[in-house]
Formats: sequence, C-alpha cells, structure tokens
Amino acid sequence: MTEAKGQERSRGRGRAYRVLSALPYAVMALVALADVASGPGGGLLPLASLGPAFAGLVGSWRRTAWIGGIAMALCSLLAVDDGQLGERRGYTALICVLGVTATGIAAAVMRGRRDAELASVRSIAEVAQRVLLRPVPRSAGPLRVAVSYTSAVAEARIGGDLYEVVASPGGVRVIIGDVQGKGLDAVETAALVLGAFREAAHDEPELLGLSRRLERAVDRDLHGEKFVTALLAEVRGGGSEVTFLNFGHPAAMLVRPDGSAHFPRPPQYALPLGLGVHGAEGPEPYTVGFEPGDQILLYTDGVTEARDRAGDFYPLGDRASLLKDPDPEAALKELRADLVHHAAGPLHDDAAMLLLRHRHEEPPGTVPPFVSSAPQ
Repeated sequence: MTEAKGQERSRGRGRAYRVLSALPYAVMALVALADVASGPGGGLLPLASLGPAFAGLVGSWRRTAWIGGIAMALCSLLAVDDGQLGERRGYTALICVLGVTATGIAAAVMRGRRDAELASVRSIAEVAQRVLLRPVPRSAGPLRVAVSYTSAVAEARIGGDLYEVVASPGGVRVIIGDVQGKGLDAVETAALVLGAFREAAHDEPELLGLSRRLERAVDRDLHGEKFVTALLAEVRGGGSEVTFLNFGHPAAMLVRPDGSAHFPRPPQYALPLGLGVHGAEGPEPYTVGFEPGDQILLYTDGVTEARDRAGDFYPLGDRASLLKDPDPEAALKELRADLVHHAAGPLHDDAAMLLLRHRHEEPPGTVPPFVSSAPQ
C-alpha cells in the first residue's frame, strides 16, 4: 500500500509538470485568438507576456528564454496584424514581453540554484541516515528483524527517534528510544545515545552494566537539558526469554502465535536518560517468556499517540493481527499502512517500529542480510 501511494504521488507530480510545461503555449495561443477576434482596438497585445511569465514556473532558464522569444515574435505578428507595430501601443506591448521574459529568466536561475541546494541537502541527509540509523540485520541470533521509520518532517530522512540491534557475545541487544524535541538538536542527541549503546553493547557482559554506561554517557553530555525515553531488550542464547530495561518508554507489545497481544510492564518505571538524579533508582530488569513463533514490537509514542479525525489514539493492541504475514517486513508494512490510514494524513510525530520475531535456527553458514532503515 505504501509503495502504491508513493507511485501515485509520483504520477501526480508528473501530470502537474506536464500541465505547467504546456501552459505557456496554451496561454499564448488563447491570447492570439482573442486578439484576432477582438480586432485592433482590443488592446490584448501585452497579454502575450503571460507565456514567459508561466514559463518560469518549471524548466530551465533557457526554456524561459525560448518561450520569451516566441512571445516576442507572436506579439510582433499580432502588432502587424493590428497595424500597431510602429505605434506606441505596439512598442509598449513588446517592452512588457521583454521585461517579463527577463524576470522569468532570473526566477528560473534562482529556482535552479535552490533545487541544486535542496538536492545537496537531501544527499547529505541520506548519508547522515546511513551513519546514524544504520541498516539493522534481518536476522540476529534467534531473531528475525524488521524496521519501519517515519519522520514527521516533510522530506526528512532522519529525526528524533532511534533504534539499533547488536549481536554481541552477551546476546542480541536492542534499543529503541525517543528524543525530546525535534530538529537537528534531536538528531544530535540520538547520535550520542546510539554511539554509546553500540560501544557498550559489545563490551558489557550484562544488560544492567550496559544501561549504566549508557546513563553515564548521556548524563555527562546532556547535563539535564534534554532527555531520552528508551527501552532496552536482550535475548540470550536460544531465546527462551527476553529481558527488558525501561527508561520511561512505552512498553513493548508481545504477540503470541495465537494473535493475543500483551504489554509487559516494568516493576517500576525509571527516569528517562538524561534526567539522572543523584540517588535516584535506575530501572529494574524484568523478563518474559519468548518462544518460537512469538513476536515483540518495540515502538515510539508516535505510533500509539497518532490520532484519527475524531481524536482517538491508534489502538495498537487491537491491530496485533496485522502482524500475521510470514514475512516480518511485509507484516510491519501492513501495520504502518494501517497507522497512516488511521491518522488520515501525515503523522504529527516521528514513528519508529522494530519487530523482533523468534525463529527456528537456520542452517550453519547462513549469511544474515540487512534491512534498510530508510523511512517509508
């Protein structure tokens, strides 16, 4: 559904471009017909300048100059037909066409420069995305993984939500988080958290040790000015259970093979990362069973707080059945499409979803592919 919508938007942009490209010629043809029909006293010659005026909307400055030349020739021919070529009204019309053409050329040049700058910014954003939100493995230990990320900022590739999956000697470690605020500051904070997690996930033998290092790194750099809600998960060995640590983040959704959904809650919620207070208790680990066929969906509040037109939140627990597709990526796309349909338009907050499926062991030597983190 998402790909179909993207193709539909592309076709719509293509139709709009074709209409705007043909508009200058259509306008000049109408002006010519109207001038011939109205006769010498119609005073429609200056309207030929509408051709180069509309030409500046799309295309290069050369195209605008070409259409301006056609408009000058058309205006001259109509002036001859009206008997105004050597008169003041004829010269005035030609000057109008020339002035509008020059303005259209200047506008086309500036628009081309802005388009080039925008393309450069988008290219840099895509590189930043690959650095910040690297592709996660499709499989890690006993897990199959799928990810979906939607930025609330139009044309953005990255935002304030974060996620990562690391296969370490201590097991598969996972994080999902949500940075306070938006924009470049949120991206910078997300990069800080992900960098600390990636390093500690490989070094720390226990999940609690990993969380403490993460807290120290974030508290040291944020100084209580920002905070990050985060949920850490760890699956060891064959994956008969999963352990969570919750820093004020929405609880994960555990989906059993029968389609029932559960939201395992921590014994007590800890403060988000970055709000560490001296003497405050950290998160307590809690463990739930995780057997073959089970699924765990980690998500940010942009999912559960998406509202429909009536103001109702997205009922994530009631949508667990959408994750039944054997392909975890297809299942997550189905859920995301339903989320966008519920919101009836663009989401108002970044929304990240990370789906973990317990799978049977694959034959030795299987090389795990990777799943892209590009927003859909």
